[in-house]
Amino acid sequence: MADWNRGHDSVNDMLDAENKRIAENLATKVSRLKSLAFDIDREVDDQNDYLDGMDSNFMSATGLLSGSVKRFSTMVRSGRENRRILCYVSVGLVVAFFLLYYMVSRIQS
Repeated sequence: MADWNRGHDSVNDMLDAENKRIAENLATKVSRLKSLAFDIDREVDDQNDYLDGMDSNFMSATGLLSGSVKRFSTMVRSGRENRRILCYVSVGLVVAFFLLYYMVSRIQS
């Protein structure tokens, strides 16, 4: 009967050692997952801050564009002289755009 207890003790020791190894492996994986969760949390906070900044930038751009549209509408509704100036400015902008496009295409080729 002593031999049976000795064999049983060695099996228990092997099982205990295996359980300790598995527990250490699990603890390592849990710490990695915890670190990953903290990294994800930090990244989410950074992205939320970035999106909040973009929201304020879009709001300011919206205000700027709405003011420009109001001034443009006022200019179009005003007298004939302003319409002529508006046409000259529009044609000048289109010509400048095509001139810049031509120059950039020449430089790249």
